[in-house]
Amino acid sequence: MKIGVYFCNCGTNIADKVNSDLVAEAVKTFPDHHYFVVLDFICSEDGRLQFEESLKGEQPDRVVVAACSPRDHENTFRRCLINAGINPYLLQMVNIREQIAWVTESPVVATEKAVRAIRGSANRVVLQKPLEKKQLEVSSDALIIGAGPAGMKAALSLAEAGRKVTLVERTPFIGGLPVRFEDLFPAMECAPCMLEPLMADLLHGDYAENIELMTMSELVELTGFYGNFIAKIHRKPRHVSLHDCIGCGECIEVCPVSVSNEFNSNACMRKAIDFAFTGVLPNAPSLMEDICIRSKGDECRLCKDVCPMGEDVIDLDEVASVVERRFGSLILATGASLYDTSQLSGLGMGTLPDVYDSMQFERMLSSTGPTGGEILTADGRSPESIAIVHCAGSLDEEHKPYCSGICCQYALKFNHLISEKLPNTSVTHYYRELVLPGKEAHAMFEYAVNNKNSTMRRYLRLSDIAVSCDEDRKLHIDCSGERAFSDMVILCPPLVPAEGSSELAKMLDLGCDSFGFFSELHGRIDSTQSTIKGIYLAGACHEPMDIKHSILEGMAAVGYSLAGLQPGRIVETEPTTAEIDESGCAGCHLCISVCPYRAISFDAEKNISRVNAVLCHGCGTCVAACPAAAIVGHGFTSEQIMAEIEGALK
Repeated sequence: MKIGVYFCNCGTNIADKVNSDLVAEAVKTFPDHHYFVVLDFICSEDGRLQFEESLKGEQPDRVVVAACSPRDHENTFRRCLINAGINPYLLQMVNIREQIAWVTESPVVATEKAVRAIRGSANRVVLQKPLEKKQLEVSSDALIIGAGPAGMKAALSLAEAGRKVTLVERTPFIGGLPVRFEDLFPAMECAPCMLEPLMADLLHGDYAENIELMTMSELVELTGFYGNFIAKIHRKPRHVSLHDCIGCGECIEVCPVSVSNEFNSNACMRKAIDFAFTGVLPNAPSLMEDICIRSKGDECRLCKDVCPMGEDVIDLDEVASVVERRFGSLILATGASLYDTSQLSGLGMGTLPDVYDSMQFERMLSSTGPTGGEILTADGRSPESIAIVHCAGSLDEEHKPYCSGICCQYALKFNHLISEKLPNTSVTHYYRELVLPGKEAHAMFEYAVNNKNSTMRRYLRLSDIAVSCDEDRKLHIDCSGERAFSDMVILCPPLVPAEGSSELAKMLDLGCDSFGFFSELHGRIDSTQSTIKGIYLAGACHEPMDIKHSILEGMAAVGYSLAGLQPGRIVETEPTTAEIDESGCAGCHLCISVCPYRAISFDAEKNISRVNAVLCHGCGTCVAACPAAAIVGHGFTSEQIMAEIEGALK
């Protein structure tokens, strides 16, 4: 067998430590027929041309390239083989730059190491076989989970590009957390007003026909692979037609049942059939089955009978359903929620009056909130003093050790709004650290610092702060040995993964980090991709972030989807994957349990496992785990690896 060994001097990176002449002499002693070629910069344009010309002239059966890391240029050299008419998988690279020249002081030892490494690769490459990429037709449609800012922007952008999108949202409305806010940091924009054009385009715009919106719905099963996913989606009954309802609210007035309104942090009541909040989109109420008196066996038709649009608008007999959708990519935009501040001992959340978390205070500030936008204590007074506790659970090993990055910003927003609504009310900020990145945050900070009614007090640990209450309902705040009094306390907790994130991760076989957020493929260069090809992460589902960055990540996920899945496109899959020998498979399921990419399924009819080559990354975990040695890793067979080891040890 004719084997070509190409040695790259890499300028002086390799040549200073490895003597190519001595390597050439050693190569002559290798088994089979070898020839040896030295190039200075094989990865450069001239070097690649020389490499290709040599390959065309020599036409070797196998090729060994001794140069840098395969991470840098293995694909470069494979393309050269293709241009020379040689199967690219008959190439074996030897990393003599990073692994030998850069880490070995003695040129004699470095040269000896290089000879051993090249001999091992020459032994291995003899056993390598031609591999071919496979082609597969794909779907260009997309499924998006979560209709917050990131999910909505992604859905609309894909729809504008002509893609069909299924947008799944577990609540009755779209917009996510920001639609609960009256004003946004730093420009004090109205959040619902800012998002309304996006929501309106999604519901009624020029490309709305490409978007199927499923509210009150959740993903319950996902099968398939990149380009060919199949989802099962559970749809709860809304009992109100989104197409026929005009949002008049007549049905709400006659409903005899009321319950605490979760949207307003349980600070007011809502009817069994009601809007989630004023101005909600889609502009239609929803019926809560569990509190409707029909759930107790009573026959109530008041909402249906009073509807001016006819009998078909409200369907009291509607039942839950499960629908299937086929698509090529999935974007997770499930957002985040707030840490439960009742877990912070000594701060009074849930036990003392007038202690609120930031979401409760946001609703109090909102004109559609329980107080109509007025800042009032539990007994209806305007507070004369308010304390804002930053990092309420953040930067604390007992709770959440990370910084959410947005809490300081909205705390300063609160300062501004309190000053506008209650000019004579004093505000004290208890902060551990101040995090105010970007070019606009400083303005709100300066406003707070220069406000005569604002005070900034630093604390070292959350345990340094304690909130108590006297008989007159006055709140005492003890901080580092000093006591102050306040009519109201606002806690600013960290962002945490949205409810149901861990269950969704298990269903999708996605990894979660130590904080419960979805794990990225790479936190810096691939933060929008998950560990499963075709499933992308957008927004606060994988780390705390603000609206701007969430929407940017939504657009990044759109970019991945558009680039990889074009209508009519054929996707090529890498052949360096695992394959199961059906005759040796015992059906033990061990390979399925260890595969990190969900690439292995079980054929119950034949009692064997099967590898999906599209999902397989060729990591070899299943090969090592199989007790029957019934799995082969193409390009990395046991015989090839043993041959390389034997060659290196000679």
